[in-house]
Parts: sequence; C-alpha cells; structure tokens
Amino acid sequence: MFQGFDPRVQDFLWGIRFNNEKSWFEAHKEEYLNFLYQPMKELNRQLYEGLGEEAQELGLTSKVSRIYRDARRLYGRGPYKDHLWCAIERPRGPFESGLTFWFELSPEGYSYGLGYWDMPALTAAKFRARLDREPEKFEKLARTLKKRSELQLQGKEYKRPKGKAPSKLLEDWYNRKGIVITREGPYEDRLFSPALADELLDCYRFLMPFYRYFSLLDGDPDPAEN
Repeated sequence: MFQGFDPRVQDFLWGIRFNNEKSWFEAHKEEYLNFLYQPMKELNRQLYEGLGEEAQELGLTSKVSRIYRDARRLYGRGPYKDHLWCAIERPRGPFESGLTFWFELSPEGYSYGLGYWDMPALTAAKFRARLDREPEKFEKLARTLKKRSELQLQGKEYKRPKGKAPSKLLEDWYNRKGIVITREGPYEDRLFSPALADELLDCYRFLMPFYRYFSLLDGDPDPAEN
C-alpha cells in the first residue's frame, strides 16, 4: 500500500543529477530503492488496481521506468536518469508513441496526467477531421477541462497551422501534433501522503473520456481518401 514518498527523495534526485556516476549511485542505492523505486512501484500498483475493470477492458498495463539509461543512447550523459516515472498504458514498442497516464518525479518537482506526446501525423489528421465533422462531441470534453483549473493543456504545435478550428473553444486543440493534459508543481506535502494515490486516481478517471476519444481515432478513415 502506497504510504507517500519519503521527503528525502528530492535530495536523492538532486544527488544523482550532479553525481551521475556508478560509484555515487552504488553508495546511495538503498536511498534509491527506499525513497524512490519501491514507493513508485506501490503507487503504480495501487493506481492500476484502482482503475479496475476499465484497465482490463482497454488492455492497459502498468510499469515503472528504469533509472538506468540505455548504454547505446547516453549522448554524453551519465548512466542514470535523474527522474523516475510510472505509467498505465497499452503495450507498445520502445520507439512507438501512445496514450499514457503517468506520474513523474524529478529534482524540481512532479507532473502527472494524460499524454500523447508524439501523435502520428495520420492520427493528428484524423483528429482534425473528426473535430471538423463532429465538433460538438469534443467541445463537451473541452468544457469539462476548463473546469479543472489545476490541469493544463500542453503539447507540441505545428509551426504552420493545418487549418482553422471549427469553433473558438477548439482553437487550442486543433493544430497540435501532441496532446498533453498535465498538472505540474514543486515538492509539496501531499507527495509524502497516502492521499496522493487518491488524487491521481481522481485525475485519471476524469481523463478517461479523453483517453477513449483519442484511442478510437486510429479506426477513423484516412481524411486524404475522402
């Protein structure tokens, strides 16, 4: 059962950022396991179990990221990540983009929400086509998000707009090639409380209609063929 993160987790994450080498990590491995990895596993398990039948119906799985970077992709960086995240998503390949419910801790703070960071171009085109065809359906979702002031819409936008949104409410959505609905913040007492799991579950359940909407886009016809 998730009991909250240890307040010392932030010191560990700052430590790994500025001492990103094997000798430092090995000397602080117990801190990693006790302050970060084990609580993250417990949180992830509780979130997945909390979603219950919805997770099974949608084929969602849960996982916790590795702190070890892929040795083939260090690009001059140290061998360890200075952040850790857990996710609930459909299984996908290592380089495939997909819809993800996530929670992440970094030295600066936390973030969580629903992300589709790199929508395939065809999926983004299908999204715009559906907005053009049925704007009212997504407008209902967009209005619900407006009522959750703690959640922000982010994501990459096309440098050249792909068209004009069918309504003002949809303007902030229409020309995005990535959709991220997130809450971000610095370290706060609630991170160290069991109540964090309830907060995340409430958010994931609120975002589930968005998940279902975006997960069905791939079944739409190719707009270029119409």
